[in-house]
Amino acid sequence: MTEHDEQAVAPFDVPLAELRKRTSEKWRRYPADVLPLFVAEMDVVPPEPIIRAVHDAMTSGDTGYEGDRGYVEAFASFADERWGWTVDPATARLVPDVMQGIVHVLRLLTEPGDAVVIAPPVYAPFRVFVEHAGRRIVTAPLTPAGRLDLAALDRAFGQAKAGGHRAVLLLCHPHNPTGVLHTAEELAAVGELAADWRVRVVADEIHAALVPPRPDGTRPVFTPTTTVIPDAISLHTASKVFNLAGLKAAVAVPGPAAAELPMLPELASGGVSHVASIAHQAGFRHGGPWLDGLLDALAGNVSLVGRLLAERLPAVRWIPPEATYLGWLDLRATGVPEGISPADVVLDKARVALVDGRVFGVEGDGFARLNLAASRPLLDEAIARMAAVLA
Repeated sequence: MTEHDEQAVAPFDVPLAELRKRTSEKWRRYPADVLPLFVAEMDVVPPEPIIRAVHDAMTSGDTGYEGDRGYVEAFASFADERWGWTVDPATARLVPDVMQGIVHVLRLLTEPGDAVVIAPPVYAPFRVFVEHAGRRIVTAPLTPAGRLDLAALDRAFGQAKAGGHRAVLLLCHPHNPTGVLHTAEELAAVGELAADWRVRVVADEIHAALVPPRPDGTRPVFTPTTTVIPDAISLHTASKVFNLAGLKAAVAVPGPAAAELPMLPELASGGVSHVASIAHQAGFRHGGPWLDGLLDALAGNVSLVGRLLAERLPAVRWIPPEATYLGWLDLRATGVPEGISPADVVLDKARVALVDGRVFGVEGDGFARLNLAASRPLLDEAIARMAAVLA
């Protein structure tokens, strides 16, 4: 192993014994003999600037209500540095987290009974939160290659707009669970179609900064949705990037032609944690070097899992993710009887916890989602256990 490889794996080298001391969902849902590779938590320790910022806030008593523009200003600086994206902090609005922010934005753009279009297989809470908000779900499934399907979207937009209803396309960018990164051209085509139907676009971009380099060292390009679709609204946070899911805060960012965010009620930002905001700001402002190392390590994990699957589980098909730290595994050819979930088999017999593909929509039947943000020995052990029951 070269010095570069040693540095690349370092972010995920938290010993398993230390990880099992954690009390988050990932480490408490299942018994200790289960390797947990399901929920989207990374097996890392956050970067030192975040740890120091939270420590200083606690020791100084800076634990009151969130009250300034620091979060949106820190995000604007991060967006400019990472993507050359100019975000005007004066137009952005704080929200408690991405999904609550999405619900607040949907309430601005639609009325109860209006439709929200989603592209399954897609992040399961989309359906739950949208329906809880009193909006109808209309689906436009992805293509077999996992890309956005313009023909399906066209049909879905027509169904959503029937009877004069307003409608929104809720976009997952990068896409969870497939790891697909939508191209600028794809976003432009979706934007044109949405404009033709007078459908608004809201984008969950929670994984935007999690774009690892390719094997040749080049890096896929993340294109912010609002830079291509002017009246779109996107949601961002540091929670996935720096493993801060337990410290909730997020920001809604409007495109240049989206004028609704000033009408968000005051309660929309009332649930933002000040300590979470401090943590996220530290990540946005000072976490760049740590993030670069993490992305190198993630690229190594993607290559490792691809090699292990090819060697030990050749019946499993997958397309290495362009973004996120999630692997979308096609287990339909592994011999699991029809009607039985491969994820259930893997959990029961191999003691590896994956996410059953069916939670992302009926299109996920026979699939499972694997968390790649773990140590290489843990991933190696997980694939070995899976091969013992599926091969």
